[in-house]
Amino acid sequence: MKKIEAIIRPGKTNSVMVALREMGYPGITISEVEGHGKQKGITLQWRGREYTKELLPKIKLELVVRNEDAEKILVAIVKAAQTGGIGDGKIFVYDVVDAVRIRTDERGDDAV
Repeated sequence: MKKIEAIIRPGKTNSVMVALREMGYPGITISEVEGHGKQKGITLQWRGREYTKELLPKIKLELVVRNEDAEKILVAIVKAAQTGGIGDGKIFVYDVVDAVRIRTDERGDDAV
């Protein structure tokens, strides 16, 4: 199994969720997070003064998928979240050793 962790723009959350739902992956964890990458924030103006906002709002999506589904899910997330601009986000993929569905005590792929 693989854990996919995607950091995306808040405005792309619905597009990604629709793409995943259409692929049969409705189970997802979503967190509102803040951070920055190479761009190191943005410069804004308020009442005529400039200020730098270093931490930008992002959405973190987390899902655990079967190994054979990981690549097509990565492609779907990129396609749904990509704008081509700086700050589109990143996707990280981790190996998952085991998973347990608490309600039924199913393990491994059956728990996903």
